[in-house]
Amino acid sequence: MFELDHDLAQDIVDRAMAILPCNVNVMDSQGLILGSGEPERINTRHEGAQLVLANGRVVELDVQAAQCLKGVQPGVNLPLMLDGRLIGVLGLTGEPGQLRTFAELVRMTAEMLLGQRRLQVEQHWRRQRCDDLLALLLGGTGDSPRLLDEARQMGLKPHLPRTPCLFELKASQGTEALAAWLLGRYPDSWCVSPAAGSLLWCRPASVTVDETRLLDKLVAQAWPVQRLALGEAADDLAGLRRGYRWVRDLLAYGRDIVPQVRCLPLARYRLPAMLWRHRSDDSLDEWLGPLRKVMAKDASGQLLATLRAWCEHDGQSQACADALGIHRNSLRYRMERIAELSGIDPNRLAGMLTLYLGVQLLPADLWK
Repeated sequence: MFELDHDLAQDIVDRAMAILPCNVNVMDSQGLILGSGEPERINTRHEGAQLVLANGRVVELDVQAAQCLKGVQPGVNLPLMLDGRLIGVLGLTGEPGQLRTFAELVRMTAEMLLGQRRLQVEQHWRRQRCDDLLALLLGGTGDSPRLLDEARQMGLKPHLPRTPCLFELKASQGTEALAAWLLGRYPDSWCVSPAAGSLLWCRPASVTVDETRLLDKLVAQAWPVQRLALGEAADDLAGLRRGYRWVRDLLAYGRDIVPQVRCLPLARYRLPAMLWRHRSDDSLDEWLGPLRKVMAKDASGQLLATLRAWCEHDGQSQACADALGIHRNSLRYRMERIAELSGIDPNRLAGMLTLYLGVQLLPADLWK
């Protein structure tokens, strides 16, 4: 339930006294002065306000009447209403006959401020509660009927198919603004910041987005976005949780292995990202071992660049040779040299897969 506090009461007082040549007091629902142009009166009891609270009407006090009450000066005291509920009292000090018109105008303004602040508080609470619900829905315990029912009541549509996308930002302070931008343009999206500098965007699966153009637009508008990991559409919450784990691993893979790539679709990097998840295991060195043998004899980096182009063009000789600007015979010679040094035959499926995964898992700093 919304209640007056010291900050809001003093804000009303300061605004009113910037215009009126009299002191203004704002009291809470117990008659305690929360805001005043006379600081020494704050947190003291105002018996005139208690009369207003007891009777629910305007109380005017002249000099004689004020002398009969404790902590009261002559003036006009008016009830402050919010949605039909008496939540405080507004008091103006002075001759009542001279203050009536001013007092009604100030009360109208004060009640408008109360309504505005109440709306801000409710919106803040709603955003915070939605953030909490989304964290639970995307966590391991987000399937309880009570939680799903509350999510539906908050308009989150928990059963809507969604596609998880994970942004990495240069500055962590940009996540909240980016979330607001995305939510404003893609209705029914979810936005959660799982860690500093990252934003999980779960957009409705029915929404078609060109992620490359979206990144270009964000960069053009000076958003501090470094890269985006794009998952696949999930039909339910369990699938969305798996999708979040995938894009999280995919983003870590992109950061360490292909930092120059801004958009990382899961469909393109699924296999290396899955292996990268186990990068602390010794087995990863087995994939990199053949490449290290090539690198030891490749001072110029020509063979490694050739192998990367070969992988990027799916082993198609002509397309690879054209990309490198060399003849197919030169490409064949280089691939034979790679096979000789690595001990892996790229013409066999197992050899092709081994070299492909080695290229995909080679840390970016080793390409230099």
